Amino acid sequence: MYWAEFFTVALIHLLAVASPGPDFAIVVRESVGFGRRAGIYTALGVGVGIFVHVAYSLLGIGLIVSQSIVLFNALKWLAAAYLLYIGIKALRAKPADPASLDLDKPAGERSARGAFVTGFVTNGLNPKATLFFLSLFTVVINPHTPLLVQAGYGVYLAAATALWFCLVAMLFSQQLVRAGFARLGHWFDRLMGVVLVGLGIKLAFTSLR
Repeated sequence: MYWAEFFTVALIHLLAVASPGPDFAIVVRESVGFGRRAGIYTALGVGVGIFVHVAYSLLGIGLIVSQSIVLFNALKWLAAAYLLYIGIKALRAKPADPASLDLDKPAGERSARGAFVTGFVTNGLNPKATLFFLSLFTVVINPHTPLLVQAGYGVYLAAATALWFCLVAMLFSQQLVRAGFARLGHWFDRLMGVVLVGLGIKLAFTSLR
């Protein structure tokens, strides 16, 4: 009965998640810098972050945020500050010790928790995701659709997001790919820093309407 609605939600989500943004940038950076394990935990953090957006969309809190310039700006500036923080850290990257470029050795120190939290915070604080999920749950999904079915959509969205970024992590953590990026050394970190700072600045100038 709800298959048509589900496929519409799935298609819109696919187009949105495939569009490069903060989530993509942070998963790529973690995967290249720290290896597959860190990249996958970051991807899982991004996926779990989706539940934050789904939860407040189902509770109607997203509507309140979208109608409050103060709340929206608070979320926007917090997210922008976080992206600028990790972006500036990347910009300050120094050339690596040649010995550290041996990819047969374990990847740089990065805890699973640290990688997961990075992905979770990056996604959970994104106000553009707030507007996306608000429009999804108020315009695309019929308000008469049972709450349990809507929650099922949310589970799918979180799982699909995590799966997509796990694939991204697996791609960018491959030995051949990482070896190519490793030759660029700190320049890759700086490039990703520019991307993250740019996304942070762009986010800071995002308007509610």
